Formats: sequence, structure tokens, C-alpha cells
Amino acid sequence: MIYKTEAGEREILRRYEHTLVHWPVPAERLRVPTREGDTFVLVCGPRDAPPLLLFHGSGSNATMWMGDVPAWAQHFRVHAVDMIGEPGLSAPARPPLDSPAYARWLDDVLDHLGLDRAAVVGASLGGWLALDYATRQPDRVEKLALLCPGGVGRQKIGFLLKVLLYKPFGRWGTRRSIKAVAGVDTRATPEVAEYLEQTFTHFLPRRDRLPVFPDDALRRLTMPVLVIVGGRDAMFDSYDTAERVNRSVPHASVTVLPDVGHAIIGQTQPILEFLRA
Repeated sequence: MIYKTEAGEREILRRYEHTLVHWPVPAERLRVPTREGDTFVLVCGPRDAPPLLLFHGSGSNATMWMGDVPAWAQHFRVHAVDMIGEPGLSAPARPPLDSPAYARWLDDVLDHLGLDRAAVVGASLGGWLALDYATRQPDRVEKLALLCPGGVGRQKIGFLLKVLLYKPFGRWGTRRSIKAVAGVDTRATPEVAEYLEQTFTHFLPRRDRLPVFPDDALRRLTMPVLVIVGGRDAMFDSYDTAERVNRSVPHASVTVLPDVGHAIIGQTQPILEFLRA
């Protein structure tokens, strides 16, 4: 189970379906069979455009890209993938992170979609997923853009104490936890805060630490790489991430946004420029 209750699962998926109705551009909904179960992929953009894969973060799904897709889908055939084991429409499977299972799963997804090679954008856990795939299958990744990726810089644990401290205080505590962990201003973005509040209430996030990629794995990233991190990230040491990427992937472009937390927004255009370069 990846949800606390069946009623909570229904509530999250009902909200997801409602949000998908408002996807900003015409899109196809695909169910891709894989060795880990069905995988949901939302596809949009010109059929003859270069392929682009999107991997969302933990506790999320394809809707996290709704603000970016209108611009990206003008130039790419966009495939927004719901990661297995997360609150989307893909299978609830959670194979071990320290195994080749996720790369094999993505091989199944790309093969079914008929994609030999694609550009990839990943955020947080999706950044870890993108890195895992790119280090194992570099020939299938055209370009790699990462927002606050896991598996590079030191993973922090202090935010867990804050979550535990706020837990007894109901909705107020949940919203304080969201701000502490994701860096989301719940007053400035009430819709995002409401979504995260629902997720925190009903979803069981992964509790295992993300495997850290060794330097020799990072050196396999021969494709163009863009990394954007927030200096105030409560989950990962962004300066450690930047230092390791600069050292092991010297051709990468690395940006540290000093006053930004884990949730990075407003990077639609810089990522588009990187993908089109």
C-alpha cells in the first residue's frame, strides 16, 4: 500500500483526474505495460517534434508540469511520466532503489513509446530517477535537465524533526511542514498548498534514503547537462550537489538559486533554452 486508507487513495486520484481535465494543451493518455505494472504517460506536442520525458518529484504526478508544458510542447513531443509507487495513475510498485529495476522499467516505457533516445527533465526524486537512467543508459538520453536532484548532494534529515514536531497540530501543522520541507509559501500558492496538504494527509511517502551516485557514475553523463538547485533546500545540500557536479561533470551548466528552497519554480524558459540549444 502507498496510501494510508482506500478512502484517501480515492480522494487523491479523484483530485488528480479533475486536474487532468484542465491540462493546458491537447494531450493523449497512455497506459504503458511494463514489468512493474501499467505506467501512465501523458503525451502532448507535435508528433514529429523531438521527444522529451518529464519525471516528477516524490508525492506528485504529471500535473507538476502544467505550468511548463505550454511552452515546452510548442517545440517537443512531451511525455509526462507518472512514476511507479507515487500518487498518480501508474502501478504502486516500489522495487529497491539500489537496483537496476527503475532503469529496466524505463526501458520498457521507452520501448513501448518507440523512443530510442530522448531529452529528459527531472525534479527531486524525478531528478534521481533521471540520473539513475542516464548513468545506466547514457546512449538513450539526449540531454539532461535536473531540478534539485536527489542522489548527488548530502541528503539532510533535519526537516524530519520539524515534520514530527508539527504533526500533532492538525492542518496548521501540516501546512507548516509543507513550508519547512518544500519551501512552498502556502499563502502565496494556496492551490499548491492544498494539493500538498491532501498528499501529506493520505499518501505514504518513501522512507528509504536515496542511493548516492559515486563519482564514476556521474562521469558517465556525457550528454549536455543542466542542474538547477536552491540554496535553501531543506532536503538536499545544494552546494554539495553543485560542487560534485562541477567536479565530475565539468561540461555541465550548474545554477544555484541562493534564496530558493526545495520547490523550484519559474525555470520554464531557462530549461527550454537549454533543451533547444
